[in-house]
Amino acid sequence: MTASTPAVPAPTDTRMVVNCVAYHNDGRRIGDVGIDAISEVLKEPDTFVWVGLHEPDEALLLKLQEEFDLHDLAIEDAQSAHQRTKIEAYGDSLFIVVQTAQLIGGHIAFGETHIFLGPRYLLTVRHGASLSYAPARRSCEHSPDLLALGPSYGLYSVLDFIVDNLLPIVRDFREELQELEQDIFAASFNRDTVRRLYDMQRDLMTLRLAVAPLQDVISQLVRLHPQLIPDELRAYFRDVHDHVTRVNDSIGAMREMLTAAISVNLSLVTFGQNEVMKKLAGWAAMLAAPTLITSWYGMNFTHMPELAESWSYPVIIGVVACVVGGIYLALKRAKWL
Repeated sequence: MTASTPAVPAPTDTRMVVNCVAYHNDGRRIGDVGIDAISEVLKEPDTFVWVGLHEPDEALLLKLQEEFDLHDLAIEDAQSAHQRTKIEAYGDSLFIVVQTAQLIGGHIAFGETHIFLGPRYLLTVRHGASLSYAPARRSCEHSPDLLALGPSYGLYSVLDFIVDNLLPIVRDFREELQELEQDIFAASFNRDTVRRLYDMQRDLMTLRLAVAPLQDVISQLVRLHPQLIPDELRAYFRDVHDHVTRVNDSIGAMREMLTAAISVNLSLVTFGQNEVMKKLAGWAAMLAAPTLITSWYGMNFTHMPELAESWSYPVIIGVVACVVGGIYLALKRAKWL
């Protein structure tokens, strides 16, 4: 196909086929092509194709398997949206699974992207919560000198786009934690605060399980697969690896902060409850002393000390007051009251 060759009309079902674009090997865009025309485009030696799908059905995947000669096992995995993060080599092609995430309504929604990379094609299949890779594609088209390195530069742009969208999630969680600090350091127990902290910690744990394996995937792209990853692009993949490491470290630090926040909140609530119990115990002790003394004189005994004396009643009242006052001063000094 030459620059003057007219582009074949793009597929009409944009719900599953988001983009299907042909490029020259010099990085210039040829135009949109139809799925059925991919094989015709690839007959030209100086072209490659970038296809973006969103939750395709089995028939569409089988059609692309035929067009790109994809491996059966890779297609089988791509039909399921419950794969772990991994990278697998099938001949001269790679199959990569990456977990994606979006912050929706204060909670992290997770999705997957399945990526097929060959010498002359890049196929991305999005499932679940995932942003469109149109910005990554536009970025590539604005750098035709780098896109001339082949579909692997598109792979770099997609991975960089995925990773760069993870760090704002951690940043938003950190800002929310700062907003919750007033409730965290409150002496009263707030079930909603503790529940929200737990939900954030659970979401970050799931996010870390998705991010941690991505480090190994990108590390392989940095070191291996010379038939698909030119040396000129390895520095770019190292940059993505650094970003993944930073995201992973941020998630770990955030989880530790959330663990500390939950512990501090529960400790403060326990401390507050202990202070209340100490006060109640102190007042109970002061009430117990006169109760004990006066109960002796409430018994119907004929012979009891000082009953016959006229000063007995005032003396008993004074003794009770002194005992209660002594207990109060002792508890006050001990900071129980």
